[in-house]
Amino acid sequence: MNGSTLIILAVLVAGALVSWRRGARGAAVGFAAAAVLPAMTLVRQSDPWLLGLVGLVAGWLMWVQWSRSEATVTRWGARVRRKSGVASSVDIARAGSAVAMRRRAPAVRPSLAPASRRARLGQLAWLPAIEVGVELCRVGALRVWASIEDVVVVFGGPRVGKTQWLAGRVLDAPGAVLVTSTRMDLLEQTGPLRAEQGPVLVFNPVGLGGLASTITFDPLTGCADPVTANERASDMLAAANRPGSGDREFWDDQARRNLAALMHAAALGGKTMLDVQRWLANLDREEPEIMALLRGSPEPAFETSVGQFITTNDRTRTSITATIAPALGWLTHGPARAAAAPVGQGGRAFDVAALLASKATVYLLGGEEAQVAPLVCALTGHIAREARRLAAFRPGGRLDPPLSLRLDEAALICPVPLDRWTADMGGRGVSIVACFQSRAQLVDRYGEAKAAVILNNSGARILFGGTADRDDLTYWSTLAGDREEPIITTDLHGRLASRSTRRVPVLSPAQLANLPARRVVVFRRDMPPVVGRAEQAWRRRDVHDYHHPGALTVRARAYVAGRRSATGRWIAARSRPVIGWVRAGLRVVGGWITALRVRVTGRGGPISYRDPRVVDGDVVVPMRPARRALPPEDGWNR
Repeated sequence: MNGSTLIILAVLVAGALVSWRRGARGAAVGFAAAAVLPAMTLVRQSDPWLLGLVGLVAGWLMWVQWSRSEATVTRWGARVRRKSGVASSVDIARAGSAVAMRRRAPAVRPSLAPASRRARLGQLAWLPAIEVGVELCRVGALRVWASIEDVVVVFGGPRVGKTQWLAGRVLDAPGAVLVTSTRMDLLEQTGPLRAEQGPVLVFNPVGLGGLASTITFDPLTGCADPVTANERASDMLAAANRPGSGDREFWDDQARRNLAALMHAAALGGKTMLDVQRWLANLDREEPEIMALLRGSPEPAFETSVGQFITTNDRTRTSITATIAPALGWLTHGPARAAAAPVGQGGRAFDVAALLASKATVYLLGGEEAQVAPLVCALTGHIAREARRLAAFRPGGRLDPPLSLRLDEAALICPVPLDRWTADMGGRGVSIVACFQSRAQLVDRYGEAKAAVILNNSGARILFGGTADRDDLTYWSTLAGDREEPIITTDLHGRLASRSTRRVPVLSPAQLANLPARRVVVFRRDMPPVVGRAEQAWRRRDVHDYHHPGALTVRARAYVAGRRSATGRWIAARSRPVIGWVRAGLRVVGGWITALRVRVTGRGGPISYRDPRVVDGDVVVPMRPARRALPPEDGWNR
């Protein structure tokens, strides 16, 4: 190796690097071009093994430099400047496209695991994305998706298109669906179309629209088990009372333990929720009956808890009773009592396993004014927890197809414990989409800490327009991040004076507050924010075809589809002889190719061996033919 040539090459490379760092791009290119000649000279004069070793060392050094934190942060900053802080088409295709969702199909849907590499390629190309993903929005020609195991939290005020977007997600659900709503629009719009997938069930404890419930749910169902009683009491109290701290947490805990004990006693004795309300009204008089029932409980702590509750001072007992009372407020509402009727009193029970197997759709209609949120929340918790229990017996520990929870106005009528469910349900095959009016409403319902847990655990967050709260707008703007905006300064004569940059929010609070109709900002955990357009269910072709069959566009599409089918049959009939001729020609050509390969290589044709040549001293033992098995003797061959 020539030492002087090596020194010249090192000087030129160093000059190129220094020039590039100082921003002198032209000089850097010149140094790099001049370094080509000494580099080629060294390659010709050096040993190939030495060159390979040098290449490995250089590659390792480059990898170390590329992996450093400083280099990573620099690349991220350059990417933000290049993309203005939002996701590019490459980012969407990599992390949020339909193909990205299909790649995860074997993990989130074990039944869709392909049997071969060819089937895997076909799945990546043709599997409907709604089988493994939840559509978030559309950006140009691309659609942004979230995995079906990710929790999606939606924020938007009234009449911004949030419910119509949710209706599309109800229609796209691949399995059983649980839908909550404060109005009849979701049921009327999506119910007939969901009926084509499976049975449609309605739970209407508020008597909305005069529609009777087709299923009933007794909150005492399963409460003979102490664990179920505790979970049911937690759901009902969480829906009736706002979270708090200090003394509030103490009273909530006391109310949960004692309500669970009373519901457990009622389930053991075949009582109803009206009996639980009667017990609370006069604990001293009902104490013998309650304690007699709890003596048969497998959990002795319930008897101790109720005993302390009854014998405590009046002030403490009144506080606990006042905390429990809102969870039983629905008992004063006639339609709610009818919807919670036990099976022995005319109730119509349902089986969660059958619901999942039949891909049923359950619509839970509620309203805050009738105090039915504890009842709706108890039913939702029962279905979700039973589905989670059943998932443990399925391949991969997941429901397949998944159970979809589509919770509209979740904070008002169905405040399920999302802070715990968001961390666990996705991996069990329960897909959750929860809609709130604002982040402030989420904080008001769950508290600051639990609201932060819900937002952290969610895989995607969608923000519709209409938000006017300063704290909310600042939160979303901070989540979007900052970018560098170029600034050009001119003198009084309009001549360029200087160029600089300044840091500005990617999405300012004013931009977020004034999002146009049906525009959304999507925050996914694995890519920059996306500004797109939310799909509205009333614009979907299947919804339009069903609800407006006489429309000119619907009739035109039906006519074109019929003519397309007839045209396809005509083409198939006319092209059948041509296809047969082509296949015959391909067989002939294949035979010629095989014959040519046999002629040239001696391989590819039928295997034949020449008889061995016998010479003096060689002994050739002829091989006996294989003995053929005799056919079995039966009535036809003897």
